[in-house]
Amino acid sequence: MSDALHQHLLAALAEAPVVPLCVAFSGGPDSTALLHSLAQLPAARSRGLRALHVDHGLHADSNAWAEHCQCFCVSLALPCDVLRVQVDTSKGDGLEAAARRARYDALATHLHEGEWLLLGHHRDDQVETVLLKLLRGAGPDALGGMRALRPFGRGQLWRPLLHLSRQQLRDYVEVHALDCIDDPSNADTKLARNHLRHAILPQLTRHWPQATDSILHSAALCRAAADTLRTQWLTAFDVLHDPAIGSLDAAGWLALDSALREPLLDHWLHARNLPAPTTAQRRQIERQCSARAGQLPCIRWAGAELHIWKQRLWALPPAQAADSDWQASWHGEPLPLPDGGQLSLTETGARLAEPLTVRLRRGGERIKPAGDAHTRELRHLFQQSQLPPWQRNVCPLLYAGDELVTVADRWITSRGMAIFQKAEASPHWLPAR
Repeated sequence: MSDALHQHLLAALAEAPVVPLCVAFSGGPDSTALLHSLAQLPAARSRGLRALHVDHGLHADSNAWAEHCQCFCVSLALPCDVLRVQVDTSKGDGLEAAARRARYDALATHLHEGEWLLLGHHRDDQVETVLLKLLRGAGPDALGGMRALRPFGRGQLWRPLLHLSRQQLRDYVEVHALDCIDDPSNADTKLARNHLRHAILPQLTRHWPQATDSILHSAALCRAAADTLRTQWLTAFDVLHDPAIGSLDAAGWLALDSALREPLLDHWLHARNLPAPTTAQRRQIERQCSARAGQLPCIRWAGAELHIWKQRLWALPPAQAADSDWQASWHGEPLPLPDGGQLSLTETGARLAEPLTVRLRRGGERIKPAGDAHTRELRHLFQQSQLPPWQRNVCPLLYAGDELVTVADRWITSRGMAIFQKAEASPHWLPAR
C-alpha cells in the first residue's frame, strides 16, 4: 500500500511540465504523506521542492505546530517557510471561511513565478466538497468539485491526489511511522465539513455502499457540463463587461439563461476578489435589475455589496463605516479619509497657507462654483455629474471657516480657487471604492 502513493506521484510528475514545486504543508496526515512521498522522488527534488506552512495563530499550540513542520522538513533536507497570518472575521465570514481566505492569500503571495503549489486534497475531500456545494444550492461548476489544476498567484494550484482515498494516505503515514499534527478542530462537528465527514457520510455509505463512486461520477458529469457552458458565458461576458469601469450591463446579464447568468456573475465577482452571493441574494439581484429609474438598489452579503446604477451592475467590497461627524484640519499633506480613501494635493510637497477643515456630508450642503451664477445643492450636483451613489456620502468637503469652498476635486468656489492658486496646487481625491 505504501508504494501506491509513490507510483501515483511518479505518474503525475511524468505528465506535468517541469516547473518548481511547493507543498502547502499543514503538518496533518494528508500533507505529510504528500510531502514525504515527494521527497523520496528525484523527479520532485530536481524541481526545487519546498514547503510553506501557514500559522493562523488560532490555537494555543500553533507555534509548536509550526516548529514541528520546520523540523520535519529539516529531516527531509527540504526548505520550509512559516507564514504567520491574521484571520480577519470583520467581513462577515465565519471563522472557518476567514481562516481559509487568509491561508490562501498568504500562499498566493509567497508562491514563486511559475511555481506549482501542491495540496493534499484527496478523493474523500472531493466527495465532501461536492456534497457541501449541493447543500448550498450550487450550480454545475461548483458541483464539479475541486479542479485538479487551476491558476493561482504567480503559478498554478495542483491537487495531484484527488484519485487517492484518505485511507491510502493514512496507510502511507502508518507504514512510514510519520509523526503528524492532530488538530482538534478537525473533530469539531459544529463545523459543517466535519459534521458531514463524521456524522453524515458514514450513514450514507452504510445504506449506499457505492455512494462515493456515484457522487464522484455525478461531479465529473457536472464538470463536463460546466466546461461546455463556460465557452458560452465567457463570450457573453466579453460583451456585457466594460473593463474600463469594471461593471456589467444589467439588462444583458438578466436576459441570459440562468445556466449562463450564474457562472458569469461568479466569474466577474471572483475576478474582483469578491465572494459569490447565495441563491436568495441572486434572486434579489435579478428582481432589482428592474428597479424604477431614480432608485438605487444595493444588495449586500458577507464580503461584498452589489449596486445597480445607470442600468449596470457594480460590485464592491463592503463600505467602511464612516462617521458623518468626522472632520480634520488639512494643510495639504496626504490625508487618510474615514472610508479608506485619500485626499492630497496634486503637487508633492505643496502646502496650504492656512488649513482647511475637511468634513463629510451631513445633508443640505450648497456651493456656488466659480463661474456659476447660482448656488447649487450638492445632491443635485452629484446627480448631474453622475457621481456613483456609494461615493457621495464619503466625498470630502473642504471648508474655510464655515464656508464650503471645495467639494473634493469636483467643484470649487472663487475663494477656493484663490486658496489653491496660492499653494500652486489643486486638491486630488482618491476614493476607496
